[in-house]
Amino acid sequence: MTTLAVILLFDGFDLIDAGGPYEVLLTASRLQERDGDAPQFEVMLATPGGGDVAAYGGMTLTRLADSDMIEACDILLVPGTIDVACALGDTGLIATIERLAPETDMTASVCTGAFLLARAHLLDGARATTHWEDLSDLASCGEVGSVVGGVRWVDEGRVLTSGGLTSGIHLALHLVARAASVDLAQRTARQLDLDWSPDPAR
Repeated sequence: MTTLAVILLFDGFDLIDAGGPYEVLLTASRLQERDGDAPQFEVMLATPGGGDVAAYGGMTLTRLADSDMIEACDILLVPGTIDVACALGDTGLIATIERLAPETDMTASVCTGAFLLARAHLLDGARATTHWEDLSDLASCGEVGSVVGGVRWVDEGRVLTSGGLTSGIHLALHLVARAASVDLAQRTARQLDLDWSPDPAR
């Protein structure tokens, strides 16, 4: 059964926040194909309206899917950004998260993407994490239940958040473990030459 993972992009997103999980999910599927199995993960890069976006630093991504045309997905992943205030002011972006999240098995954020989930009221009463520099700011968001530091990710069931930048890669491997198996996640980490543990505190 195919797992559709949508990575929701917007101007100014951090490239590694999206690119790291993108590579993890593609690699997991490639290993499944190598085993003679059907690839589990279909990974889609999307923006509200389907327009091009420029990551922080200027790298531009084109030929993206239109998230407005996506009715549902299994995994929704929201990367972070340096300019959190600008992203929070993007009403179309927030509306897309609010629309798609209820239809997902797992909605996940990387780094400061947690602030976007909080604005969409997905962290109401929940534990969450973000980049270590931004933990206190996230804690000041009235919507968040409690903020956890010193971990790679926090799994609250249908909503997951991760720490800064490369923690998104560790989170994506956890998504592979949940959607497929811990064994596939460990094999994927090995293929990426990454030291990964199922324990988010390591």
